[in-house]
Amino acid sequence: MPDTAAFCPGCGRAMLPSERARGTVGFLPENLAGALAYFLVPAIVFLLVEPYSKNRFVRFHSFQCIGVWLAAVVAAAVLRILGVVLIVIPRLGPLLVWLLSMLVILAFIMTWIVLVVKALLGEMFKLPVVGEFAEKQAKQI
Repeated sequence: MPDTAAFCPGCGRAMLPSERARGTVGFLPENLAGALAYFLVPAIVFLLVEPYSKNRFVRFHSFQCIGVWLAAVVAAAVLRILGVVLIVIPRLGPLLVWLLSMLVILAFIMTWIVLVVKALLGEMFKLPVVGEFAEKQAKQI
């Protein structure tokens, strides 16, 4: 399918134009800087250092990374509270806590991998809540 197609030839759904990484920012290609932004320390550095803080693509991925990390901290707190509540159920409680924890950890790891790969491909892949926040922050330069 050509990049300029307005509608999908298979289903007829409107194709939304997506922003892609083009060129370099600083001494890094934009897509590599966006992927590195999903590691927490580079995300903070990219928001503070001049050539990266002015690039919309890198800012978007940096803010989305910080949002995902905040969501992970909130999820960990909720799991901790749920663990205290469920631990009173003998044998089944600790098993449920362990199972829920593993599912949440696996979900965050898979989400993180998808985000890094999408950034390496040069795409601005938005998560439902965090992505909206990141997009608003990236536009405010």
